[in-house]
Amino acid sequence: MSVATIQSDRLGANPFVVEGPIVSGSGIPGPNFSLGAIAGGDRESEWVYCQLVLASQTTLQPGQWFQWTRDYVASLLTTAAAVVGQRCGVFSGAAQPPTLTGGPVGVITLAAGTYYIWLQRNGQAPSQVATATAALVVAETTATAGQASAPASATATTKAIANVNFAAANQTFTATTVNGSNLLGGIAGLSAGSGPFIGAAVAGTGIAGGTTISGITYSPNGVVQSITLSANATANGTGIIITATGVLEATLMRPFLSKVN
Repeated sequence: MSVATIQSDRLGANPFVVEGPIVSGSGIPGPNFSLGAIAGGDRESEWVYCQLVLASQTTLQPGQWFQWTRDYVASLLTTAAAVVGQRCGVFSGAAQPPTLTGGPVGVITLAAGTYYIWLQRNGQAPSQVATATAALVVAETTATAGQASAPASATATTKAIANVNFAAANQTFTATTVNGSNLLGGIAGLSAGSGPFIGAAVAGTGIAGGTTISGITYSPNGVVQSITLSANATANGTGIIITATGVLEATLMRPFLSKVN
């Protein structure tokens, strides 16, 4: 059964730090919190402390979906592996490179081993999504590990993810492009903490097809100052409308796998 405690910010908890790999006899302590421990943040955010066992080298990206068991053992969410009734949430991003590559607050590549991570279950969060329909409060699994979808109607045989909402099907903002540079400046039209997010696909005049966001710099109050792209811009432009898809802001309300569609 559960034990009732006062939920508050946990001293020392950092949801953007991946702990591990934990190797018996190495002298590296872990886990550093009780499995299932909760850490809180602003904008109603909550993270759950889980164990993650990787059989091979794996890259974790902001917005990837995970499910976890009642023992708080997490795994990347797919339609085939999804278990109805289990809780789920997203990886918010990594702030340090404990093993191979990673950070700040971005993608991290981990070698095989046992890790401990914080997974977000409540509040505004990045979400990897194949399709997003605004104002829905349900999404569904896909065959792609860590990716969800929110189509206008359910896809047969997928698993429904209850209690998740997308404000829009994509995100738009304006920026300045410089031919031959992979930096977007002059960012406008964004709110603090609302994205865009690392890994999102971007499109716009002077942006090559297949370009994604590889880095973001923020002001002290959380407003995006500049964006690093995976490819150089092909033209100069000011006030260019940029559309981001693939990793969108979602509102998580303690989602869980509710049924087979």
